[in-house]
Parts: sequence; C-alpha cells; structure tokens
Amino acid sequence: MDRVAKLASQKAVVIFSKSSCCMCHATNGLFYEQGMSPAIYELDEDPKGKEMEWALMRLGCNPSVPAVFIGGKFVITPSLPFT
Repeated sequence: MDRVAKLASQKAVVIFSKSSCCMCHATNGLFYEQGMSPAIYELDEDPKGKEMEWALMRLGCNPSVPAVFIGGKFVITPSLPFT
C-alpha cells in the first residue's frame, strides 16, 4: 500500500493500468487527448505489480485497474458499461 501511495503522489495525475486491458487503454487515451501527461504504471509489467494490484483492491478499486489518482488522491476506477 505504501508503494501505491508513494507512486500516486509523485505526479499530478497517476494511472495504474495493465497493458492488456482495453478499458485502461481508453482511460489513458482520454487523459492524453486532454493534453495531460499522466504517469502510467502498467501492473502486468512491474515486478511488484501483483502487490500493487492487491493494495488497489484494498482501497476499493474493483476491478483493480484502471485506477486514477489526481493530486495523490484516489479518484476513480471506471466500471465496465452494461450491455
């Protein structure tokens, strides 16, 4: 949990993501389209990614990604739309 909090506070906008997640890709793209440069941490490419994923879930992220932090504060985990 400490690692997530530390990373989340290092930049104005931080997104915890997975490279294989289409919702993550869309969320990341939305920030780039607005001219922002968020820090993006791909949990499936990080050696401690599983630990960070569990920490995000303990924060209430369900699903765990994408998890967006602004100013070090957890803001949103977009949910999948109902079809």
